[in-house]
Amino acid sequence: MRTTLMLAGLFAATSAVADEKPVLTVYAPDYFTSEWGPGPAIEKGFEATCACDLKFVAGDVLPRLLLEGDRTDADVVIGLTIDVLARARATGLFAPHGQDNAALTLPVAWDDDTFLPFNWSETAFVYDTTRLANPPSSFEDLLNAPDSLKIAIQDPRSSISGLAMLLWVKAVYGDRAPEAWAKLAPKVLTVTAGWSESYGLFTDGEVDMVLSYTTSPAYHIIAEQDTTKAAAIFPEGHYFLTEVAAQLAGTDQPDLAAAFMDYVVSDDFQGMIATGNWSYPAVIKDGFLPEGFAALPRPDKTLFYSEADAEALRQPALDEWLAAFAK
Repeated sequence: MRTTLMLAGLFAATSAVADEKPVLTVYAPDYFTSEWGPGPAIEKGFEATCACDLKFVAGDVLPRLLLEGDRTDADVVIGLTIDVLARARATGLFAPHGQDNAALTLPVAWDDDTFLPFNWSETAFVYDTTRLANPPSSFEDLLNAPDSLKIAIQDPRSSISGLAMLLWVKAVYGDRAPEAWAKLAPKVLTVTAGWSESYGLFTDGEVDMVLSYTTSPAYHIIAEQDTTKAAAIFPEGHYFLTEVAAQLAGTDQPDLAAAFMDYVVSDDFQGMIATGNWSYPAVIKDGFLPEGFAALPRPDKTLFYSEADAEALRQPALDEWLAAFAK
């Protein structure tokens, strides 16, 4: 009897080890892993191909990586933006992604072999056509609009869209950026830590316009059958924003990490982006964009800084922004 019990215990332990799946740990922003973000569907899709357990760890991706360094548990990160890539690259933590950039359908050239885009959009001010019949038709019109126009924006120190706007203003106005911020500041009802707080103020009718993206109206068109939300398109151009994925050089699951990078540009993953992330996929093919996206206007000019230029401009541009809003 004792021998039988020992053998049974050994068999159970062996079976448990055999059944244990390898874990791929992916650091991602909070929004990505939420029930309304693309994470849950991506987790299900990748796990169907990998015989593994995909574990998302949500939070501020870059600050966590900077804190952990080469002790990080991450195998892959997703959700970094180009405006912080110089700091991310300087860590030396990342490996080449191994993908063909020629497959990407971005409005800017992309030849980076480390950071792989998975989506993109452009910053814009979104408004309700039933509440604002004559929205500003240019950035200059926005600056010269009456101070009774109320806008919500995001803090560039805590928000990727807020940082993108900082660089948008710099790209449009250059050395005149302080003057532009001084004109805009009286119209800004509030500066929120993140995008969701600002957008909530807009949908609640507390502000006339909100800093968001050219693709934001697609959500209202497709999910709510509401065509009253629109992005104001400016001839000065709109700032390009992409989110990327990257593989950690020190991962203990290199094959799984490489497989995930393959999955990022797969039809399955890219086909989820439009309505999972409410942005353009990094690889657009027939059927990837629902009909509601066809109604979205595109700017004639896409503004873009390289990661080196974005990093060099970030602190001076932030100082200009702080000077305008500290008054």
